[in-house]
Amino acid sequence: MTFKRSLGEHVFSWFNICLMLSLCFVTLYPFIYILFASLSDPTEMARFRGMLFYPQGFSLDAYKAVLENPMVATGYRNTLFYVTAGTVINLIMTTLGAYALSRRNVYFKNSIMLIIVITMVFNGGLIPSFLLVNNLGMLNTPWALLLPGAISSFNLIIMRTAFQGIPVSLEESARIDGANDWIILSRIIIPLSLPVIAVMILWYAVGHWNSYFSALIYMRDRDLFPLQLVLREILISNSTDNMMTGAATGDRLDIGITIKYATIIVSTLPILVLYPFLQKYFVHGVLIGALKE
Repeated sequence: MTFKRSLGEHVFSWFNICLMLSLCFVTLYPFIYILFASLSDPTEMARFRGMLFYPQGFSLDAYKAVLENPMVATGYRNTLFYVTAGTVINLIMTTLGAYALSRRNVYFKNSIMLIIVITMVFNGGLIPSFLLVNNLGMLNTPWALLLPGAISSFNLIIMRTAFQGIPVSLEESARIDGANDWIILSRIIIPLSLPVIAVMILWYAVGHWNSYFSALIYMRDRDLFPLQLVLREILISNSTDNMMTGAATGDRLDIGITIKYATIIVSTLPILVLYPFLQKYFVHGVLIGALKE
């Protein structure tokens, strides 16, 4: 049985389509602009004004300068370490905390959750955090970027809610068979919570990849700088002179503009490649962790 749509329904459908296309364009255009600008000829790009829909000329000099810069390679190496080690620490600590707070026989768990929620609203501030990291001997070490944010309160609540949604009968059956908490967590809870864990990996990994402020505060050794801090120096401090040793003095400003665009593309490309593979878990995992029956 078919239904004939009215004129108002057709107008409403076309309005929604136009609105969604407009939102997609507004969302994607900044990235498209940066991509085309990074591929443009520096001299032509410096003279160009207005919206950019294709490269002005074509040149890979900016990417060559970025990839030959030793600080970019060092930043990539450091960031990969921070993302990998930090995500592993985050996942282990969040999983253990969520499992403990989701069990029914844990004393004072509601009081502990109240304290955790309070930390989402109030915190000690930058100066106490810096003094704590300094007194613990973690200043100018990778631990300053890995340990202070080992657990996100928001992610802990999401994972705790997901663990609470698993039927209690599974745990009771496992205990009758002699399983302890480690076996229940590793063989029952975690396999049934893989969508939420995938979301946690995505959130923590993206957070570590985009983080630069902690490194700006706690790091002094340039060999420990993450990629985003190197990118910040290039974009804000205009530190592109050492990347243009072969360029004439009059062309340094023009090339420096395209180098900044190329650096942005190089630093964001890995996340753009990784995200589609985890996107299918994103909505499902968030819904599992956000709703409790």
